[in-house]
Amino acid sequence: MDILVLVLDLVGTFVFALSGAMLGVRRRLDLFGVLVLAFAAATAGGMTRDVLIGATPVAALSDWRYPAITLAAGLITFVWAPLIERLQQPVRMFDAMGLALFAVVGTQKALDFGIDPPMAAALGMLTGIGGGIARDVLMAQVPLVLRAELYAVAALAGAAVVAIGHWLQWPPAPCAIAGALLCFGLRMMALRFGWQLPVALQSGGDGEPPDAMR
Repeated sequence: MDILVLVLDLVGTFVFALSGAMLGVRRRLDLFGVLVLAFAAATAGGMTRDVLIGATPVAALSDWRYPAITLAAGLITFVWAPLIERLQQPVRMFDAMGLALFAVVGTQKALDFGIDPPMAAALGMLTGIGGGIARDVLMAQVPLVLRAELYAVAALAGAAVVAIGHWLQWPPAPCAIAGALLCFGLRMMALRFGWQLPVALQSGGDGEPPDAMR
């Protein structure tokens, strides 16, 4: 199981780095900017989780494979961005893959550190959405998790499968795979059909708050 978690974590790091780097290329960043965005997108969620559960020094800084993978993903995207762009909605597809992998890996790592299943699922969700939040904040845009079709909910659903499986003492590997598939499937279906949570009604069409709240 430790090997599976590591493999999923490294694969998730790579695809999240691709999503960050691809957004940087679209925004016309230079090579350094693309690499910074790739590193932030790939490691922010995992570093936050590791700090919260006391797994320090965090894996993204103590294991050379993580910065090496983000660097490779950033360089690949920078050089072959037109080829990657041919994929349909490449940033969101890579983002969905990273979200699914990080959600289950984050949950499993939290469980391994003795965190109760409900909070482990929450930490798994945080692992999945943290990198995307860092990426979007660096690009001065509203984070995808706050405005897009099912995102955090999809991560929480995948993380919950791992947490519930642990609580029921089911084999962890099938639970991790099922959780990742559920998260990825929900996210891609939400993109395909526009599924999203309810949005609050506005007082006017310009998005300004009511006078009493100004």
